[in-house]
Amino acid sequence: MHISITAETLFSIFAFPVTNSMIVSWAVIGVFVVLSFFVTRNIQSIPRGIQNCMEMVIEFILGMMDSVTGNREETKRFFPLIATIFLFVIAVNWAGLLPGTGTIGLKEIKEGHEKLIPFIRSSSADLNFTVALALISFATIHITGIISIGFFKYASRYVTFKNPLDFFVGILELVSELSKLISFSFRLFGNIFAGEVLLTVMLFLVPYVVPLPFMALEIFVGFIQALVFAMLTLVFVKIATVDTHH
Repeated sequence: MHISITAETLFSIFAFPVTNSMIVSWAVIGVFVVLSFFVTRNIQSIPRGIQNCMEMVIEFILGMMDSVTGNREETKRFFPLIATIFLFVIAVNWAGLLPGTGTIGLKEIKEGHEKLIPFIRSSSADLNFTVALALISFATIHITGIISIGFFKYASRYVTFKNPLDFFVGILELVSELSKLISFSFRLFGNIFAGEVLLTVMLFLVPYVVPLPFMALEIFVGFIQALVFAMLTLVFVKIATVDTHH
């Protein structure tokens, strides 16, 4: 059994490598596109079936966001970003629990050893994905802060020459922002990757029954990690839009 910390390339399109984690991301996006089409093509005032389920999900996200913003108008303003992060991350997290994850794939002989390249790997178990998502999140946070309170006022949080103490505090804030970015990336990657490794090992050693409790645990972990990533993004966006004098 071979476990790779990096996503493996399945094939290439015009020298562009397509990895197993990328396949999962595309599949999840495709599912959301199809689901959105069927939900919105015939919206009813009294929801039924899949529309009812989606409205329950939306109400759950709105309620969680209201607990942070305390304002439904602000909640609606940030809802597209936070809901997209939550739903996409939880979907790719749970995709890593599909049958065959880490156990079904292409066999490759490398340096005299047989290596399995699985077809399915959770996107969150790929550090490239979590870093990219964290960069998008933090770019949105700072852009929103600049738009809300102005460039110079926002920049004064990190660079100011009023006095040595404020300058030193600004440097600490810059270091804090970098640490948040690293924390966002590695927290999500570490938890999901560790879960996939655990499940893969258990399926090889004791298949069928024993891995079931671990799968239930990973369902919970996948939900919590998606919720933490989305809600922390909302908290930081909220902080970025508030003038420090207030």
